Amino acid sequence: MQCPCLSGLAYDECCGRLHRGEARAATAAQLMRSRFSAFAVGDADYLLASWHPSTRPSTLTLDDDTRWYRLDIHETIGGGPLDARGQVRFTAHYRSPDGAGQLDEHSVFTRVDGSWLYVEPL
Repeated sequence: MQCPCLSGLAYDECCGRLHRGEARAATAAQLMRSRFSAFAVGDADYLLASWHPSTRPSTLTLDDDTRWYRLDIHETIGGGPLDARGQVRFTAHYRSPDGAGQLDEHSVFTRVDGSWLYVEPL
C-alpha cells in the first residue's frame, strides 16, 4: 500500500514506521505527514501520542465515514533536525458522506526530548 502522505514510498517504509514506534519524525513536516497518514488509516493512538500534552485532548474519536486522501504542504518555517520549534502550513483533503472538503491549517510543532509534537493551529 502506498503511503497516504503521498511521499511515493510504501506505507510500511514511510509513515508506518512512525506509527509503529520504529522511528521518530526528523522534522516538523515529517510529523505533519505522519499525522495526516494516521487520520487516513484511523490511528487515533498515534495522533494522541504525537500531540503535545498541553493541548492534547483526553480522547480522540475519528469519523470512520471520512476518507482523508491528499495532503498538500504549502510552507514550512523552521522545524528542521536542529530546530526546537516549527510551523507547517498545509491543506488536507477529504471525502465524507456530505461531500468533498478540505482543512486548511497553519500548525505549530515543538520538539520535546528529541521528538516532534503537534501543539496547535495558529
